[in-house]
Amino acid sequence: MLNLNGEYECKLDAKGRLIIPAVLKKQLPKEAKDSFFINRGFEKCCVLYPSNEWESIAGEINKLSDYIAKERQFKRYFLRGASKLDMDSAARILLPKPLQEYAELKSEVVLLAYGNKIEVWSKAEYDKMLSEEPKDFSALAEEVMSKRNAEG
Repeated sequence: MLNLNGEYECKLDAKGRLIIPAVLKKQLPKEAKDSFFINRGFEKCCVLYPSNEWESIAGEINKLSDYIAKERQFKRYFLRGASKLDMDSAARILLPKPLQEYAELKSEVVLLAYGNKIEVWSKAEYDKMLSEEPKDFSALAEEVMSKRNAEG
């Protein structure tokens, strides 16, 4: 199971290219072959998946029925804008313009890596999201994690 981790402040160049930090690049599995898939996140960010992880996710999405409206709707929203990105020799990826606009990605971005994904946030949106931290984070942790532990 892939366990990416870390928070990285990065820059987008004028062409919309992002350099994957070396410490993060080292965490990527060889099976990803230096390629990613990117799509819209559930919040105002984009999400990068190493290509081998995307294959698994796409497999789950493809199991959803086209005959059930909510499943069809989820597939459309989850997959809209999804694109394959290949790293160049300088460890750069070119972010699609529509996804840059969706997440309001300008020159300063933050990469938040966890599990099998890397969220790509505009620095302003990331800072805003963090400023809205729950007043009682420990209560949230107890609620979320106690349910998880009861299931597992």
